[in-house]
Amino acid sequence: MQPIIIGVACLVAGALVAFLVLRSMGSARIQEADRAVERAQERAEQIVSDADRKAESARKEAILEAKEEILQLRQASEQEDKQRKRELRDLENRVMQREESLDRRNETLDKREHQLSSQQGQLDRRARDLDELMERQTSELERISALSTEEAREELLERVRRDSVREEAQILRDSEARVRAESDKLAREVISCAIQRCAADEANEITVTSVHIPSDDLKGRIIGREGRNIRTFEQVSGVSLVIDDTPETVVLSSFDPVRRETARVALENLIVDGRIHPARIEEMYKKAETLVRQRVREAGEQAAYDMGIHDLDPDVVDILGALKYRASYGQNVLQHSKEVAQLCGLMATELGADRVSAVRAGLLHDIGKAIDHNVEGPHAVIGADFARRHGERPEIVHAIEAHHADVEPDTVLDVLVQAADAISAARPGSRRESAEAYVKRLEKLEAISNAHEGVERTYAMQAGRELHVMVKPEQISDAEATVLAHDIATQIEDEMEYPGQVRVVVIRESRAVDVAK
Repeated sequence: MQPIIIGVACLVAGALVAFLVLRSMGSARIQEADRAVERAQERAEQIVSDADRKAESARKEAILEAKEEILQLRQASEQEDKQRKRELRDLENRVMQREESLDRRNETLDKREHQLSSQQGQLDRRARDLDELMERQTSELERISALSTEEAREELLERVRRDSVREEAQILRDSEARVRAESDKLAREVISCAIQRCAADEANEITVTSVHIPSDDLKGRIIGREGRNIRTFEQVSGVSLVIDDTPETVVLSSFDPVRRETARVALENLIVDGRIHPARIEEMYKKAETLVRQRVREAGEQAAYDMGIHDLDPDVVDILGALKYRASYGQNVLQHSKEVAQLCGLMATELGADRVSAVRAGLLHDIGKAIDHNVEGPHAVIGADFARRHGERPEIVHAIEAHHADVEPDTVLDVLVQAADAISAARPGSRRESAEAYVKRLEKLEAISNAHEGVERTYAMQAGRELHVMVKPEQISDAEATVLAHDIATQIEDEMEYPGQVRVVVIRESRAVDVAK
């Protein structure tokens, strides 16, 4: 019995111990679960906080992007407004110039009408004098001769007829000389007015292009293993790539300016990219070719838009834009063509001719220079054939072909294009002298004048064609100012070489200043 009791007691004690142990383990698990829940809550709060920060950052970035877009739209609107204002100002200027031209023509007509009236009055007076003379001679002949009145009249009329023929011939010669002088003066006024009203930039380009590279180490990568990179580049582009001892520079050479520009863009993109190998060269050149083709089209469209021409054939626009990369005698051909178009339009307006046709012919007159390296013959003839194939009017085609006298000029439009082309080519800084030589010539003119005693300051004006000399009035008298102008002009003739003439203007000014208190 006792062993049973002891066994039961042991069993109870074991159960109690087991219960306590299980209870202790459950409490630990509950605490562990509580801690897990707390950690989960903290993690959730951290995630919510991070999400809030990201949302705030995204909101700020969206606000900044919106502000930048608003600023860009505002700038675009302001630029468009400025462009419209410039167009309005240009239109107003053209209207004012047209009114001034009409006023000048009216004044010329009034002067001619006055001259004709004066000549008519002189003829009337001469006719009255002749009538009186005839009456006196008739009376005298009847008195001293045995001629009848009818016979005397016939003889007198014959004498008067001979005298009238001589006087008429003299009047015609005088009128012809006067008309020629006025025509020559009007032509000079038209050309000088067009030159003064037309301003254009000049740009110098050559048949090679230098490309800067970050370091000379890159030259080896451009050449490639056994020259494979440079060979691929030249085969793909058709441009010679010259790599010599010039530091940090490689040279591209080609007579095709568009191809040379495409090669330059491709090479610069390869240098920036850093991956130079045959496959990459071909890829970059195709991208550059697309980009340059787009730039050519944009340049042609911009030139046509600037000149107010909106119906050019797309192929003509492309060829016109290619002139941006073409130079002739150091002068950018596209800029030269735009200047010729402006001069043609201005002179046509002064003469009352068709301004639209003049501007169109002037803009397209050198279009053959964009393709003369691919087609044999003079660029004027090549350009005329190209314009004829693309639907240009016969008078425009003939003006293009005649601007270098490859065919005989026979219209006013032909002569206008010839004159404008010659004026643009002869502008200082265009093709007859470099910008550096032009500046040196102006400095030399001012230095010659400033070296004379009594000269206060000197200004070279009108592209070096006029020299304004300010003298000190207390040292130079009016008579001495005349001598000084002659001396400066003589020294310029002896020491300098220059196109045209240089007009020396000596200005002597005295001022008396007082203050009322």
